[in-house]
Amino acid sequence: MSDAPVLLTEARDGVLLLTMHRPARRNAVDRALADALSAAFDDFEADPALRVAVLTGDDVCFSAGTDLAAGASPATEGGEYGFVRRQRTKPLVAAVEGYALGGGFEMVLACDLVVAARDATFGLPEVKRGVVANCGAFFRAPERLAPAVATEMLLTGDSITAERAHRLGLVNVLSEPGGAVDAARALAARIVENSPQAVATTLGALHEARAEGEVAQWRRTEEAAARTAASSDAVEGITAFFEKRAPRWS
Repeated sequence: MSDAPVLLTEARDGVLLLTMHRPARRNAVDRALADALSAAFDDFEADPALRVAVLTGDDVCFSAGTDLAAGASPATEGGEYGFVRRQRTKPLVAAVEGYALGGGFEMVLACDLVVAARDATFGLPEVKRGVVANCGAFFRAPERLAPAVATEMLLTGDSITAERAHRLGLVNVLSEPGGAVDAARALAARIVENSPQAVATTLGALHEARAEGEVAQWRRTEEAAARTAASSDAVEGITAFFEKRAPRWS
């Protein structure tokens, strides 16, 4: 068992960089990483010297979402992956290189701002595995993208490019490959220049409004996830994933 940290942190000029570090698992989230993210966000909120956080993975993959070998999406008091339902008072920027898939894309949707390399991709492949997106994509993807495009992603499981996501309004800044973190730091620096109280108040109001509107949507998501989790398709889809073959649906 490796003792390597699953989350790397670096604070500089009021910006906290959080780097998911499970390269052998495509930065998929297990209990250890979810707990580390939750603790990091607790510390981030409590430290007045830290004004903005940037969440990233590596040059190959932002995150592949839930580590299927570890079971269901790990949740903490901050929700899935330690922060998906967290009401923050400080901004969070996603810096995406490579691909953000499934829960990895839902982590992006939980961020306030998104920076992505031009060759990055976003996808919701859950239906290819006989399950459903259960960390907010049902309602956050249509809100952040064109509803028809979000529906296409959810029903086909196919990905879209960062450039298309930028045209649709999800991605705030496109960077050259390898430059997402630097571009995210530059975006964060523009926020750091502003009033801490005004930023916190603005973000708090935005998060409160979103949370109020999402109560029923989370309930529907949980009901849909429970139905598919008990299905034979879910068993076959996940088995096929690990066996690296096409599913044979019943």
